[in-house]
Amino acid sequence: MAEPTQNHPPYDLIILGASGFTGKYVVKEALKFFNHPPLNSFALAGRNSTKLSDTLRWAAHPNPPPPIPILSADTTDPSSLRRLCSETKLILNCVGPFRLHGDPVVAACAETGCDYLDICGEPEFMERMEANYHEKALEKGALVISACGFDSIPAELGLMFNSRQWEAPTVPNNVEAYLSLESDKRIVGNFGTYESAVLGVANMSKLQELRRSRPKRARPVIPGPPPAKGPTIEHQKDINLWAVRLPSADSIVVRRTLATLAENPHGLQGMNESAEWRETREAFWSAFKPAHFGVKIGTKSVFGIFRIIMVGVFMGVMGRTGLGRWLLLKFPSLFSLGWFKKKGPTEEEVRSASFKMWFVGHGFSDSSSLVPQQKPNMEIVTRVMGPEIGYLTTPIILVQSALIVLSQRENLPKGGVFPPGIVFGPTDLQQRLQENGMSFDVVSKKTLSG
Repeated sequence: MAEPTQNHPPYDLIILGASGFTGKYVVKEALKFFNHPPLNSFALAGRNSTKLSDTLRWAAHPNPPPPIPILSADTTDPSSLRRLCSETKLILNCVGPFRLHGDPVVAACAETGCDYLDICGEPEFMERMEANYHEKALEKGALVISACGFDSIPAELGLMFNSRQWEAPTVPNNVEAYLSLESDKRIVGNFGTYESAVLGVANMSKLQELRRSRPKRARPVIPGPPPAKGPTIEHQKDINLWAVRLPSADSIVVRRTLATLAENPHGLQGMNESAEWRETREAFWSAFKPAHFGVKIGTKSVFGIFRIIMVGVFMGVMGRTGLGRWLLLKFPSLFSLGWFKKKGPTEEEVRSASFKMWFVGHGFSDSSSLVPQQKPNMEIVTRVMGPEIGYLTTPIILVQSALIVLSQRENLPKGGVFPPGIVFGPTDLQQRLQENGMSFDVVSKKTLSG
């Protein structure tokens, strides 16, 4: 029997960190597509084979677990990661926090030419991976894409969906996304997500230092003046939400996609793309209209906003010192006011939760007659909805992104480190998400008075 080669590895994908809280839901989602091309084979990888076996049984329930291989790998052992890369076309990395565990995995993929997707929502990690490994990944043909979960594909595809509603001669100026988390029960997050947020605050200076050390990126041309900053707390009457700005990865990832698009106005060429795909890609990006973009988190009551602000203050103040971080991570439920706990949400809490993300776009009715400092005179509101964000929506997005990489690889860039929007924007990812529990809707279009 011939030994597998990098071009014909034994597995289509390997889920690394499959026994983690999010990882086990990724396994459950992947099993829905197992034995259906392009996902003919996959494996689970991690440090503890017993936990991985338990994960597979949990994910397959009530059916018996299928014969999915379980492989040993550790993010502190680079040789084990390179071995994984030699056995698969694609790594799905679920091992967080990524600033602690992600670098060796990206390094192994970039060195071996193995494609990589993760569910990271940590801006400093993503930008550092681009700085450190883009050239190597490009050389070796490894496509490395972070933020392939709720952070940040709903924001990226949601902005693109809103953009498509601005038909010539109309043009957007700014789009503000309002995230609303909803549940029949209480909303609970997993400790890993909370830990990533705490460490992100602690390392904010490193992100600023990294950005200062890198060349300035191109900026998109956006008609009209930049939007005013606006109040700290906003009441959006049209969608009945009180809102405050959310320091999430979404707006940062969107800006990276817009910068890449400004440098490549027709998008990124596929490594062996068909003429038909090239036409589709160029038409998609020619029709896309960039806009200033921000994200706010909203609740039905102003009390909910003050609760969000208090958690932000705890993280912002205490996350700057070693003792403060220790307290935050030792008592997550206390300092997150009950939003995060070490055991994570129950299966019932996961099933009862959902999200709505409203995209409120402001722009101009006639791009040919703009004058300096003209105020927007049009509003288009769109919405993306789906199930619970961390353990249902994130696995859906990650698995559908993986299926696109496996089935449409020739039409995607040869290699490099990119945000998801610039790669997946022209593909059928939105349609796939709509077929798997998410929705994209136009809510309203109207002319603004004054």
